[in-house]
Amino acid sequence: MNPRKDPLPVLETDEERAEYEFNEADGWVSTGDIAEKRAMLKQAALRILDDTARQQISISISEHDLARLKTKAAERGMPYESLIDTILHEYAKG
Repeated sequence: MNPRKDPLPVLETDEERAEYEFNEADGWVSTGDIAEKRAMLKQAALRILDDTARQQISISISEHDLARLKTKAAERGMPYESLIDTILHEYAKG
């Protein structure tokens, strides 16, 4: 008596077939000590969070300049405040 096997999944693309074959062939490779990597990534995240302490400020800017900044931000698909923050950050960084 043969054990019941689930039917093969429908694989529509070459990428799906390659991934399925990789998984079925036990192609996974150990990445080493996960606890050590997790600790390293946690420290990196904490450094990034430390560096992003924010202080809210208020500035006056001409309507014309603000309109141009809003347009440029929209072209990049981002809020204009983020664009201004990026510009100031790059300037302060040198």
